[in-house]
Amino acid sequence: MSLTIDINGVPPERMLFALSPLAELSAMLHVLSGPAHHPLRHGWAARTRAELKPELAERLFEAEFLWRSSRADFLLPGRPGATLEEELDAVDALDDDTYATAALVTTCGTDRMLFGLPSPLADSAVRDRALDLAQARGPEQASFAERLMSDPPMVRARVRQLLEDCVPAFFQETWQRVRPQLAADLRLKADLLARHGVAGTLTSVSPAVSLDANGGRIVVDKLQDNTASAAGDGLTFIPTLFGHPHLVVVHARGWRPVLQYPITGQEEMPAPVPMEVMRLRLEALAHPVRLRLVRTLARGSHTTGELASAWELTAPEVSRHLTVLRKAGLLTMKRRGRYVLYELNIATTAALGTDLVEAVLR
Repeated sequence: MSLTIDINGVPPERMLFALSPLAELSAMLHVLSGPAHHPLRHGWAARTRAELKPELAERLFEAEFLWRSSRADFLLPGRPGATLEEELDAVDALDDDTYATAALVTTCGTDRMLFGLPSPLADSAVRDRALDLAQARGPEQASFAERLMSDPPMVRARVRQLLEDCVPAFFQETWQRVRPQLAADLRLKADLLARHGVAGTLTSVSPAVSLDANGGRIVVDKLQDNTASAAGDGLTFIPTLFGHPHLVVVHARGWRPVLQYPITGQEEMPAPVPMEVMRLRLEALAHPVRLRLVRTLARGSHTTGELASAWELTAPEVSRHLTVLRKAGLLTMKRRGRYVLYELNIATTAALGTDLVEAVLR
């Protein structure tokens, strides 16, 4: 599974690496709404939540679905501005249909379900569908969707005011502290792009981002099957210090593709396990016979013959199951004379839970 971005014919100068105060604020808000996903930011999240005024904390809680999971696309600008105010002005310049559709994606629980349909502000059938989906997600989502479709200017003004109120509360101090690190990453990316081209630069963005063999598509290893195109307007990469383990991609129709990538955690954490490898490991352990073999191998090294005898199986049958486990990276092999000994890869097996969570969150 992967998300691909078509870059055929896109020159390097239209691949923009830029700072975005609004995108970083949305990443901070995401951490505040779900700190369990972000162990590297537990301390910051705890301190910030403790210092929030109750009224602001309540308003952030009421609106957190805008950035908790499916982040509203207007929070990741395709052409970032120099200041948060400039970026919020650009959001204000969006027409009500575009804004409402982007915001409703976060309340309806189905990725981009409204794009390509008539506007929910003008079409009663689409409006009813959006309300039904929002109600299924929860009362906060339903209330927001109802208010947004009834009075877009009022809701837009309230969302902007909420984001602006975050500035003195925590964003200004944090942004001043992290901005030099983000700017340093941009200088590195500019140098890599000039020296090593797109492929070398993508490797630096994340091990989960690569260029396909033909050089015409960026492949993001995520638990989804989607495509986007940068052919018309290029694409934007935005670094964040609050994103790990997420790779956030805006790829809705009519929007310039944006990829927000974390720069914290790449040294502290091991390289992400590809989705295909996770699939192989889970499928390998799903078979009851292979689970029995894993149980035996966890206690020590065994040959194929020993395993066959222990579980009353034929040697060829055991060999087939061992091949599946080995291809999934769950076994190690060593030769002792004319015998091959198999042993459970304890480190890989122990990390299955963590690797699965990171793969799903990515």
